[in-house]
Amino acid sequence: MNVKRFYAATSREALNKLRDAMGPDAVIISNRTVNGQVEILALAEEDMDELNDSPAEQVAAAKNQVQSHPILQSQNRFAIRKKQGEIHKPVRDVAPQSANAPVPESPLQPAASMAADGAGASELMNELRAMRGMMQEQLAEISWGNTQKKEPHKAQLLREMLGTGFSASLSRHLIENMPKSGDLNQGLTWIKSILANNLKSITCDSDMLESGGVFALVGPTGVGKTTTTAKLAARCVMRHGASKLALITTDGYRIGGYEQLRIYGKILGVMVHAVKDEADLRIALKELKNKHTVLIDTVGMSQRDKLVSEQVAMLSGANVNKLLCLNATSNGETLTEVIRSYQGSGLSGCIITKMDEAAHIGSVLDAIIRHKLTMYYLANGQRVPEDLHLANKQYLVDHAFKFRRDQPAFQFTDDELPMLMAGAAAQKQSTLREVSLG
Repeated sequence: MNVKRFYAATSREALNKLRDAMGPDAVIISNRTVNGQVEILALAEEDMDELNDSPAEQVAAAKNQVQSHPILQSQNRFAIRKKQGEIHKPVRDVAPQSANAPVPESPLQPAASMAADGAGASELMNELRAMRGMMQEQLAEISWGNTQKKEPHKAQLLREMLGTGFSASLSRHLIENMPKSGDLNQGLTWIKSILANNLKSITCDSDMLESGGVFALVGPTGVGKTTTTAKLAARCVMRHGASKLALITTDGYRIGGYEQLRIYGKILGVMVHAVKDEADLRIALKELKNKHTVLIDTVGMSQRDKLVSEQVAMLSGANVNKLLCLNATSNGETLTEVIRSYQGSGLSGCIITKMDEAAHIGSVLDAIIRHKLTMYYLANGQRVPEDLHLANKQYLVDHAFKFRRDQPAFQFTDDELPMLMAGAAAQKQSTLREVSLG
């Protein structure tokens, strides 16, 4: 096992050398400047996994290599010592024993030693991983500080993406992989094209209205499920007639919840059926099997409500296509919670609601890209059925960057970008690896 040193003129070059030699999972131990050059001290992660099973000679060699470095000597973060061929957590503030003093024997000593060995190895690994995380954040902050000076158009594009509501991790991923160009407009065009390529949507009304089927609109309270159900119902009636449509509601909790949909149904000439559980739903769907389209308006629940899982199970058991209504005014964290709660056995797609109330729509587009949802429609008002439109992905991306952002308190300055990007670098976003850059 070897602790390796890498030298370069800059931190980025040294880090690239480390990755080429030891891979992306290497454990960074320290970073300092030596004679005008950057020195990075690193250890392969597989070597750390083998520490507990290494012979005494290898453990001693690893101890000498790690502790001989001046930075680690001064910090005194951890120590390794050999005892019965294992790694032990050091015991501090204990008076030294005489070399000839007998060692008391105990039948529990082997088990205790093994427990101490495991704790010592675990502590050592946690220390090294924490040090690697700190180093990555520092290097990322330095890197983005240099990027702002050398390529100011990237910093401007980064501010644009953050201002539209896209997450720091997705913004960083796209900026880092952007083709080299000093032109701001070319960079923005490339980013828009990548975002549009990673969004999925139906191409026309025929994908839903002509094929027909059973669709349930699900989502949290107040997201606009009932109004959107009425808009879809009006489109179905205009295309196929009232006799080909059926409406079902599971909303027996809200005062007037059933009445709201019943009024819409009366205007359209469509009967509204109320169900309470999965058994009622199965009976209703069996009676309505001759209908071309069946729309189900579900009761709104918080994504953290335990009853959400019961609702998802009820719809999945009845083989219903679930369309998740996503509030365009919500932030990325809330939208991610909603999607995970209502995902269940799978979602057929989503409908973006409250477009007319959103200050920016980057957050909802970010969540849709991460979870690979298919967009069906977007709603931008209360009028039935006028305020419902097909989700055009190119229009949505262009619209996201055209929003006027005139609130200085929510805009990022040049000094804040490096720190923000350093935090984004520390996050492990496995979903971003699946974002297509072609």
